[in-house]
Amino acid sequence: MLPRLTTLAKLFAADYWIVLDDVQFTRRDYQHRARLASVSHPGRRQWLSIPTRLPRGRSTLIRDAVLIDPERSRRRVMHMLAQHYGRCTDWPLLRRELDSMLVQFGRTDKIADVAEASTRVLLNLLGWKGRILYSSRLPARSERSQRLADLAAVTRARGYLCGTGGMRYLEAGPFAARGIAVVTFRTQTTRLWEGGRDVSAVHPLMVYGIRAVTEELRVVAARYHALRLAHWPVA
Repeated sequence: MLPRLTTLAKLFAADYWIVLDDVQFTRRDYQHRARLASVSHPGRRQWLSIPTRLPRGRSTLIRDAVLIDPERSRRRVMHMLAQHYGRCTDWPLLRRELDSMLVQFGRTDKIADVAEASTRVLLNLLGWKGRILYSSRLPARSERSQRLADLAAVTRARGYLCGTGGMRYLEAGPFAARGIAVVTFRTQTTRLWEGGRDVSAVHPLMVYGIRAVTEELRVVAARYHALRLAHWPVA
């Protein structure tokens, strides 16, 4: 939910975002929560968490995880974001886009829908023109690396953008068998990226401004497009 800047940058550089909606929900991940930082004291951070129930316990898939109290969660999201960033110059622009996310709390009881909507909000602010697909609707085998390679192949990808964390477990063999290059995704090292791996991208968007972040992500994306790898999916 409200993804980190490193995740958002990877999506921005890709032509496809493949939502893994049929994998196991992980409570200690970012699927139902985001970390916010104080504008005046960036080291002061707070979790924005959405209470979530898992009907099948630990084996519950992301798409089956249920919001416990949608209305209360909607109010909490709005309150905490306004509390942290309500005085920022670009807050009115974000606030307007948030309406499309907040309405999901009244239309669905699934955290996956809210998480996707929150990511769409940020991508819309950046002007992303890519496509969104869902792993549950695509043919793929079960083994982790093989599955990602199969999903990439569906889009006729020539390259797969993989974060440095994913590179620790990803096996390149299944991708190579399909003629798909595994491309390590790296970001910039400027001040804007501080906390980019653990704080929601809302923070730099509000602190540095939507235009500045968009320009920064365009620089990162251009580096990978220069490799002439067409149709890069992100899962």
